[in-house]
Amino acid sequence: MKILVDADACPVKSEIIKVAKDFNLEVIMYIDRSHELSYEDIKVFTVDKGIDSVDLVIVNSMKERDVVITQDYGLADLVLSKKGYAIHQNGYEYTKENIQRLLFERHISKKKRNAGIYGKGPKKRKQSDNEKFEKFLRDFLEKMELNT
Repeated sequence: MKILVDADACPVKSEIIKVAKDFNLEVIMYIDRSHELSYEDIKVFTVDKGIDSVDLVIVNSMKERDVVITQDYGLADLVLSKKGYAIHQNGYEYTKENIQRLLFERHISKKKRNAGIYGKGPKKRKQSDNEKFEKFLRDFLEKMELNT
């Protein structure tokens, strides 16, 4: 099992690295060329800029039971179809039971934006959000260890 991270806009990279070290898991971060990222002991793959370019590389690189951390619902759906685990940066797991609803809500939101109707946008991220994610990831990986 590895942890693959859609790292372009991921706010919890340090939490992922910390937890992965505790579980002795490899972390691979993926970014496109419009971003820079460097870690001493973490693999970072930089891919060409383009719509979904990072997502496609992640899906093609992942194996069954790998954990992918992303805020992209489309990528999460692809990960689930390959029998991987998909986790959101806000500390919840994408599942077969919730992914279709999330994709539908994204579709409705896009239709509203195209019609000129805009929501408030996301709330400002707090340190407590990062701590919630870290606890969720730690609990998730502990559960995975018990099930192997």
